[in-house]
Amino acid sequence: MKKEIDARGMQCPLPVIETKKALKELTEGTVEVNVDNEIAVQNLIKMATQKQLKNSSEKITEDHYIVRIEVSGHSADNTGSGGGSNEAGTKAPAMDERCYPDSREGGTLVVISADHMGEGDEQLGKTLMKGFIYALNELEKLPGKIIFYNGGARLSVEGSDSLEDLKKLEAQGVEILTCGTCLNFYGIGEKLSVGSVTNMYTIVELMTNAAKIIKP
Repeated sequence: MKKEIDARGMQCPLPVIETKKALKELTEGTVEVNVDNEIAVQNLIKMATQKQLKNSSEKITEDHYIVRIEVSGHSADNTGSGGGSNEAGTKAPAMDERCYPDSREGGTLVVISADHMGEGDEQLGKTLMKGFIYALNELEKLPGKIIFYNGGARLSVEGSDSLEDLKKLEAQGVEILTCGTCLNFYGIGEKLSVGSVTNMYTIVELMTNAAKIIKP
C-alpha cells in the first residue's frame, strides 16, 4: 500500500506532523511525501531514521523533492529513537547513552534563541554568549541537547565565533539542533557547520519533555 502526501507549501513542522499521522495509519507499505525544500527533506529523513524506518529521497526539480518512508509489519509500531536505516539499508548507529550524560528523555536542554546574551549592548551580549557556550564545555555534567532557533541559528553556521566550542560539545555527545525554518529565513541553510536541522514539532516535544531547560 502506498500513501501519498503533498506537503509542498506547508510551513514547518506540518510536513513532519502529517507524515507522522500517515505512518500511524499504515501497517505496511510506503508513505511518499512531496515537499518543496531541502530542509523539509532532512527533517523527514531524520524522523524516519529515529523510528528505524527505511527511507530515501529524490530531487525532482529545484522546488520539488520526494521522500519515501517504508513501513513493514515489524516496524509499524516502532517509535524508538535508536539507529535506523537509509535507502541502502545500512544500519545507522544507535546513540550510546554513556556519551550523552543527560540526553535521556526528561534531561537537560539548552535553548538559545539569539546570537547574543541578555539586553543592552549587543556586542557585549555576543561576547557573553561566546563565553556561555565555552563554559558549557567545562561543566562536569553536560546537557543532552542544545537547540538553536531564530537569531540563535547564526551560532551553528560557518563563520560563527562559537563554532569550535560547539564542535567540541558535539564530540562529547551533546546533540546540536538548529531550526530549519530559521536557517531558511536567514538564508544560511547551506552554511550549517555543526549538528543537524530540526523542526518546530521536535522542538516542542523536547521542551515539553525536558526535566530542565536552560535559556541564556
